[in-house]
Amino acid sequence: MAQEIYHPFESFKFGNRNCFLTGQTLSSEEENVQVFPQWLMSRYQLEDKPFKMLDESMATYKDIKIPCAANVNAAYLEPLETEIAAVFEIGYDAIKELDELKLFQWAGKMLYGLIFNEVQSGIKLQHSKGEEFNISQSIIHKFSNLHLMLQSLNLPIIFEDFKPYSIFLFKVDNNPVEFGYRDEINTLTFSLRIRDFGLVICLQDNGVNYLYHKEVYDKIKDQLLHPIQFEEFCGRVFYSAYLFNRLPEYNVLPAGDEIYMEAMPLRGLSSKPLFDDWLNKIYSQVLESFWKNWGFLLLEIIKNPEKPMSFLFNPDGSLISEATIELPR
Repeated sequence: MAQEIYHPFESFKFGNRNCFLTGQTLSSEEENVQVFPQWLMSRYQLEDKPFKMLDESMATYKDIKIPCAANVNAAYLEPLETEIAAVFEIGYDAIKELDELKLFQWAGKMLYGLIFNEVQSGIKLQHSKGEEFNISQSIIHKFSNLHLMLQSLNLPIIFEDFKPYSIFLFKVDNNPVEFGYRDEINTLTFSLRIRDFGLVICLQDNGVNYLYHKEVYDKIKDQLLHPIQFEEFCGRVFYSAYLFNRLPEYNVLPAGDEIYMEAMPLRGLSSKPLFDDWLNKIYSQVLESFWKNWGFLLLEIIKNPEKPMSFLFNPDGSLISEATIELPR
């Protein structure tokens, strides 16, 4: 069974003739799937909207595809997309009941699809200059582990006594036509705000970002949030994912018909805390980006350097009700 695991980063197979998930040879380069699922693009008219890649080039949402065998798509991806689409259509209450692993797999496929396109573009660019493609070993390590975990879609991979992710879900009073999406590939962090919910996922942190924010999350997770409140919490998570300073390691143990993944202790031999120091100045810069829709500037956000502006909590620590926030949704 171990031989069935596909390791694209070992040989850097990022052409269009091998399935991104299994590595099997495709019948044609036209055998592919959309990175952003069709049902999502159709609902928010995303097909022809611009999407900026890491190299600053622009694509449209519908242009971003990954090679995928038709049988793999039919057996593993389409059933997941159908279930996610149905649950998202209902909204927050249905998502709350969904198996977290399916949310992880769904978000992981999208983020890995973007990674695949970025790597493919980088290889082409470097080769056109007659240069070898260079990427840091730590990034390869992260991306290859995400790809391995994504194969829980098609292989009997069991995460033994750990979750590779942190997931935060909220009920949010969104503008019904708004599509709020954000990702950070280097930290493998993803957020989506649509319909009546907001979702944040750290895809490879072994759950430590959840623990880092648990006190705040427990206070607000059952409250209806204004979009600016959700984006504030997103800013906290995206920033802490940047501060997380470990590179998770895993043991892969085939046993009979199953493949077990075991997480190595994150602390390892280091006495250093798992997260670097939180700096309000940097966090406020993150907030400025997340609050772009509302036009708040850094000088306003960090007027008090000890306590940056917040729409979640009053100065005394009490929760701000979304009904009292007089800002557009």
